[in-house]
Amino acid sequence: MGEGLHCSSLTSPNAQERSSIVTIDPVPATPESDSTIPGEPEADLARSGAHLLALQPFVRLLARHSPVELVGELEDASNDFRRRHAAGLLLAIVGDPRINPDDPAMLDVPSASVPIGLAIDRVDSVVGQWAALGVQRPWIEKEVPRHIVRVEAFRIARYPVTNIEYLQFVLDCPSAERPTAWAHGVFPLGASNQPVYSLSPDGADAYARWLTQRTGRPFRLPTEAEWEYAATGGDGRQYPWGEHWQPTFANTAEDGPLTTTPVGMYGMSRSPVGADDMAGNVEEYVADPYRPYPGAEAIHDDLITTHGDVYRIARGGSFALVKPARDARSPAMYWYGWLVTSFLGASAVSLAALPLTKGRGSLVFLGWAIPLAVMVLFVY
Repeated sequence: MGEGLHCSSLTSPNAQERSSIVTIDPVPATPESDSTIPGEPEADLARSGAHLLALQPFVRLLARHSPVELVGELEDASNDFRRRHAAGLLLAIVGDPRINPDDPAMLDVPSASVPIGLAIDRVDSVVGQWAALGVQRPWIEKEVPRHIVRVEAFRIARYPVTNIEYLQFVLDCPSAERPTAWAHGVFPLGASNQPVYSLSPDGADAYARWLTQRTGRPFRLPTEAEWEYAATGGDGRQYPWGEHWQPTFANTAEDGPLTTTPVGMYGMSRSPVGADDMAGNVEEYVADPYRPYPGAEAIHDDLITTHGDVYRIARGGSFALVKPARDARSPAMYWYGWLVTSFLGASAVSLAALPLTKGRGSLVFLGWAIPLAVMVLFVY
């Protein structure tokens, strides 16, 4: 694999030739480091430091487990969060058997006519639900109207694209975009099985084209409708697990470690089709640029202001969000201690459908980064 790759051609997107879906998470990152979270620095440091210290006994307890046993520990939703996290961190070092850059785990999604968007008569209740976070009515109106979309059968990756998978792309193509989350350009060994993020939409597309060229299988980013269908199972639910928010079900700023976590660690948030991390960890790019839903007017929010009339949609929740976006096209994402305008400056890569919500993020940028991942879909 990898022989005869034409890396120069990967930088020229050709969306019409994509037939497998990859989604990348956009994150505007600081030039210095991803590790400093603005908002309440002292509290954030105390919280993240306490979490690290709490992990150490579990790391020692699980250190002699085999990789297969560690996967079992990580995916057992009945385990304490710290035990699952410790298992995932050990897998990053010893090698995670779930991850194969040349053969990502894929899920079959059958064709269906699925409801997309929000009913107009629900706008007031949603605005009220999110009012404390400063949600404005036009942001929620970005989700209307509810309409039916026919989605043909496709395959989507179970997990977001991880750092170790993206590393293979960089090794094959040294000119490939480097994630800004890789401090000083160094591969984050301890995060090898965590979603790659802080890439641009073009970087996400290039990864999908590279994977297609390397494997001979057609990969691409999912359309927005495909992403939402994979996240909800097509029944219009608010979150991958149902209608009500559960802070311990996903890696968000409310209850998470304030950084990315190993993929598949939150089995409670697995979507109806079996995709992991669609409710948190990182957000993900889809193939579509923003456009209003049929019959709706375009919403001129901050993303229009900062990126112009054409910008890529990102869906899902992330480790930096206070309450993830819903499984709807939310125009605003709410971060722990700050608001972010755009995920388009930097993004993560994932080969699975990860986002928590169906939301189309529109953010107010106050100077930090938003994590997004890449997902890959393989279409029949």
